[in-house]
Amino acid sequence: MIIDTPDVQDINSFSRLESFQEVYGIIWMLVPILTLVLGITIGVLVIVWLEREISAAIQQRIGPEYATPLGILQALADGTKLLFKENLFPSRGNTCLFSIGPSITVIAILLSYSVIPFSYSLVLADLNIGIFLWIAVSSIAPIGLLMSGYGSNNKYSFLGGLRAAAQSISYEIPLTLCVLSISLLSNSSSTVDIVGAQSKYGVWGWNLWRQPIGFIIFLISSLAECERLPFDLPEAEEELVAGYQTEYSGIKFGLFYVASYLNLLVSSLFVTVLYLGGWNLSISYILVLELLEINKADGIFGTTIGIFITLAKTYLFLFIPITTRWTLPRLRMDQLLNLGWKFLLPISLGNLLLTTSSQLLSL
Repeated sequence: MIIDTPDVQDINSFSRLESFQEVYGIIWMLVPILTLVLGITIGVLVIVWLEREISAAIQQRIGPEYATPLGILQALADGTKLLFKENLFPSRGNTCLFSIGPSITVIAILLSYSVIPFSYSLVLADLNIGIFLWIAVSSIAPIGLLMSGYGSNNKYSFLGGLRAAAQSISYEIPLTLCVLSISLLSNSSSTVDIVGAQSKYGVWGWNLWRQPIGFIIFLISSLAECERLPFDLPEAEEELVAGYQTEYSGIKFGLFYVASYLNLLVSSLFVTVLYLGGWNLSISYILVLELLEINKADGIFGTTIGIFITLAKTYLFLFIPITTRWTLPRLRMDQLLNLGWKFLLPISLGNLLLTTSSQLLSL
């Protein structure tokens, strides 16, 4: 069979068009991911600046002020300095585990952002098991810390990694039980549906009022998961000389601090989504929401308002872990484990039982 030249040209142009569409589809798929990563990076820089300013105010001292006005880019300057520092490796350690550990920790936390709804139509992955995917993915982070401690060939680092794993397991269970109570209360495990279930009565529809015990347990457990004071035992300087970070330098050392602030931001975002109404304006429908329809607005205006409200609630909540760092003394390891296993776990189980009973009675 003989094919004319114009037919061959049409086939070639069609194949080029198909290839262009595939490349365009891949690029368009990566745009939301890159946008989210850029937003997260800016959010972490803002948290570092806020923590330094609030800490300076609490201690009545001068905060960062030399790297640009008000020290806005101080965190960026610190990160650039760590990026150009030399990466040292322990001579008898496991180089592979030593290098992979920080990356696993950061990647596991970054994946948690994929199920966070910043607005009604702005969520990377609206899954039916969104909140449990966050718990499953975040539980991988302690494995990276344990790998880092073991690969360092240092007893202090290894003890720090073991403490991190023990602390994460101890407080992951109460946190999961609180999340399960919210899921039962909202009749869904999707983060978007959970926010939607709180939008009926404005601020009085928040799960904060319906689950006050769960909110307190979630707050304490999230502080322990983020290794914030008074739960920073895995890296307590007095006992472990910085714990699993002892042998690290350069950008690998900086990745642990990035992971800490990423975890703090994602925990605050989930507090906003699960207990503080998410992107909702928190004003009664009669007053504003029916007029503007902000809760279900798909346009640029509604999305922008939703993002602003979500971030405002998140950063207001961040004042609690930041001020706690300079208020409460550090616990001992036995006190930390007793709090998790003997106190928070039974209370969270009781809270789940009460939630289940109330849901069954309401049927």
